Amino acid sequence: VQLQASGGGSVQPGGSLRLSCAASGFTFSSYAMAWFRQAPGKEREFVAAILWRNSLRYHSDSVAGRFAISRDSAKNTLSLSMNSLKPQDTAVYFCAATRHNVYNRRSYECWGQGTQVTVSS
Repeated sequence: VQLQASGGGSVQPGGSLRLSCAASGFTFSSYAMAWFRQAPGKEREFVAAILWRNSLRYHSDSVAGRFAISRDSAKNTLSLSMNSLKPQDTAVYFCAATRHNVYNRRSYECWGQGTQVTVSS
């Protein structure tokens, strides 16, 4: 199983970014895929998840209405569209895959390498 995240960068508050995660090596229909983030000195936290088989989505309260998770089955790609970015969104963002509890980071079986998102004026 391989996950390759990309698309991070620096943006001003109120700006937008789109993260992508290229996935390979597993049966997608059995998995949920998610984005987590980790800010310096903080624990890794759940951002959003999607069930690959039916596109059922979950978003954390802190990003609901601003971020949107999606997947492209034809390209085996997971995406996270981030709008109205805030300085507190600054973190390393990771994509991950699980066949279990989408909210529990310990249930995830595979992680991408992370991509930095910095929101600053």
